[in-house]
Amino acid sequence: MFRLYKLRDIVRIEPSKFGRPLEEVALEVLKSKYEGLRDKNLGLIVLVRNPKVDPMGYIVPGDGASYHAVEFEALTYVPIVNEVVEGVVKNIVRVGLILDLGPVEGFVHISQIADEEVFYDHARGAMVCRQSKRFVERGDVVRARITGISSSATQLRISLTMRQPFLGKREWIEEYIRKTTKR
Repeated sequence: MFRLYKLRDIVRIEPSKFGRPLEEVALEVLKSKYEGLRDKNLGLIVLVRNPKVDPMGYIVPGDGASYHAVEFEALTYVPIVNEVVEGVVKNIVRVGLILDLGPVEGFVHISQIADEEVFYDHARGAMVCRQSKRFVERGDVVRARITGISSSATQLRISLTMRQPFLGKREWIEEYIRKTTKR
């Protein structure tokens, strides 16, 4: 889930950047400080925008830079268990699919791709359903549900499933809708 926060901070403006517009320099400083940062309360900070900088800064003795109060917006991503997401199949490995979900990657284990037996077709580089012959290839857009989230100091891991109605490739979803509405 994406969230938009309004935050406040103090930015340090280097003397070499004094001739440039204050908002422009503050945005550069904020982007380098916050974008890509994972915070336990905010989530993964994807984008910083709209800095409102107090033009009356202050100078610390012994430091030639100026310090300014700034208010800005931060767009964050917080994955939530049971959230339905769409992603592009970025890579296929023997044990499952790696999806590009935008700001993060997710993993669908081979047992979570479909309600039938699925195998990895090495020659084709695809996951293939044994009975229906449906398949998933690199570059396909799929819909999945988040089943688990774990994080370490360096990585955010998202586990996904496609083993439910209205999940999987778009063609699978359209086929399911056609079958259920004909009754």
